[in-house]
Amino acid sequence: ACAVAHPGGNEDANAYVKDRPIRRALGAGGGASRDPTGPAVRSGRRRSMYRLLSSTLGRGLLRAAGRRCQTCSARLFPEPAGGRASEAGAPPARVAPHARRPGLLPLLAALAWFSRPAAAEEEERQGAGGAAAEDTADETEAEIIQLLKRAKLSIMKDEPEKAELILHDALRLAYQSDNKKAITYTYDLMANLAFIRGQLENAEKLFKATMSYLLGGGMQQEDNAIIEISLKLASIYAAQNRQEFALAGYEFCISTLEGKIEREKELAEDILSVDEKANTHLLLGMCLDAYARYLLFSKQPSQAQRMYEKALQISEEILGERHPQTIVLMSDLATTLDAQGHFDEACVYVQKASDLARQIEHPELHMLLSNLAAILMHRERYAQAKEIYQEALKQAELKRDEVSIQHIREELAELSRKSTLT
Repeated sequence: ACAVAHPGGNEDANAYVKDRPIRRALGAGGGASRDPTGPAVRSGRRRSMYRLLSSTLGRGLLRAAGRRCQTCSARLFPEPAGGRASEAGAPPARVAPHARRPGLLPLLAALAWFSRPAAAEEEERQGAGGAAAEDTADETEAEIIQLLKRAKLSIMKDEPEKAELILHDALRLAYQSDNKKAITYTYDLMANLAFIRGQLENAEKLFKATMSYLLGGGMQQEDNAIIEISLKLASIYAAQNRQEFALAGYEFCISTLEGKIEREKELAEDILSVDEKANTHLLLGMCLDAYARYLLFSKQPSQAQRMYEKALQISEEILGERHPQTIVLMSDLATTLDAQGHFDEACVYVQKASDLARQIEHPELHMLLSNLAAILMHRERYAQAKEIYQEALKQAELKRDEVSIQHIREELAELSRKSTLT
């Protein structure tokens, strides 16, 4: 499966970064899809009446799982031999207010302070010379941390080219100082940057390198960080139409997490906190969501429906009915039911999603309303569909969402044609 299919992936990435001008590792940018988890779905829905939301806003589950809980420590790197693991408190996940680009994905977690095992005996043995060497290492490490902070800020400000240059500087320093934790984390950020820019081949190499370093450092295959990377690799394979790898990846992620949850459910809170258990459930929800989109694109709507139902149940239990992610999943489940001709059941879900979206001022309200109108059109309730489409258009114009504006206008034109024929 994804987590173990590519041992030694770091050699490929190392060669890619080292044997060429270092800037080439992430490519020159531009021209690629802005939604690498979505092209496979998007390419098949040009004439679809509805629009899946999960490939835009639907990152909440994955972000929540990937960013680790606010109240617990986050182990961001494998534990070094003879030392303590690096730990840092992670900030809460943020939902992008406009959600028009993929956004920061889960492995963009809180920046860690790279810990170094420094046993007292070793310090005494090293003496002044060792202290001087450590001071030099401290300075290099501090410089790497500052570079990573700057890169993360550039990514958040949607300045990918600037972030890319900064990350290559960080990687060069990490290699020069042989700081394996810094190398791993920098590869991770580079992979995510390539991923959100749609540079899928580069992202694949860099994710494999990150995974190889993590597994080589002692991280277990079922660790959430490994599952997160495996999920991204599966999404990359799906976008590249590498169906066998995509299917194996999604199934690996889901089966591994389900087994992990079953084994951990009876563990006491002093061994595994409630928040940690919730994070694993949320990651499973995102895996189910991603697999459902893959199945829907593969023309397997009944199987996609089952995945969406499971994902929705998790989201309702952990995040609550009024959470933006839960509302998104309601709408996406409705579109799956709609694809099977179950219009009445679909209408129940999408109507509830739209009502909740209005109540909480959901950032994707216009898309939810558009989905509701499409399903009403399928039920031949044309007057009501037109009214909802017009409301959706106003909301899209307020958001200045040109893609949605064009989509809704096309649907209104189609609705007009259908109304004329009746």
